Amino acid sequence: MIQLTRYKKNFEQNGITQADQEKLLNSRVIVMGAGGLGSGVIMNLAALGVGQIKIIDGDIVEESNLNRQIIHKYKNIGRAKVISAKDWVQEFNPDIRVELDKIKINELNYFNIIQGYDIIIDCFDSYESKYMLNEIIIRHKKILIHGAAQGFYGQVTTIIPDKTGCLECVMQKPKQIKEAMYASLSPVVNTIAALQAQEALKIITGAGTPLLNKLLVFDGTTSEFKMLNYAKNPACPACQINNKY
Repeated sequence: MIQLTRYKKNFEQNGITQADQEKLLNSRVIVMGAGGLGSGVIMNLAALGVGQIKIIDGDIVEESNLNRQIIHKYKNIGRAKVISAKDWVQEFNPDIRVELDKIKINELNYFNIIQGYDIIIDCFDSYESKYMLNEIIIRHKKILIHGAAQGFYGQVTTIIPDKTGCLECVMQKPKQIKEAMYASLSPVVNTIAALQAQEALKIITGAGTPLLNKLLVFDGTTSEFKMLNYAKNPACPACQINNKY
């Protein structure tokens, strides 16, 4: 039986309740990507006591990752990121069950990956992958916690199909996505990752107000946040096509 002593500071005054902590310990969350955002999200979910974390990533740890991917160690260069991430979680919090898939998801292989999970956290660095994930969660009615970080800037929102707008309602998908190389700064990446984990905390426990139909934008150059409201777009192609499945 899991001892709650470890999580005592979670449910003291102004935190969550002990019943909320039990919900966390019984929850299951997928983290799509074990890079910069994924590292910070995994770290925070493990600290909160999210009972089962599934980590999806097809890459290996490289030296250039270590400026912001804080759960990966120098000794793990060349190892699969999912294995490195699992080792970190098990050393940090043995209570947590970790499931792995060393795979790059696509339209053909995703179905078995998401089965049994209702909350998916988007930690991809590719917008092609983000839009694909957006379509998947609409089709299968999953909750998506979107995050992105580029240079000094980042953003977070929570998407619930049939209740909120989707990623394409917020940012129309271009006909051709040109992936650009941006700086990845640890303070910005980890700020966004912490906010994504906080969204998971709110969704799982019911504490607080999730970012539904709200895009929280962070400007690291001024350390300012801006809240942008959005709504479901009746003409959104992603919503129209994927709601037919």
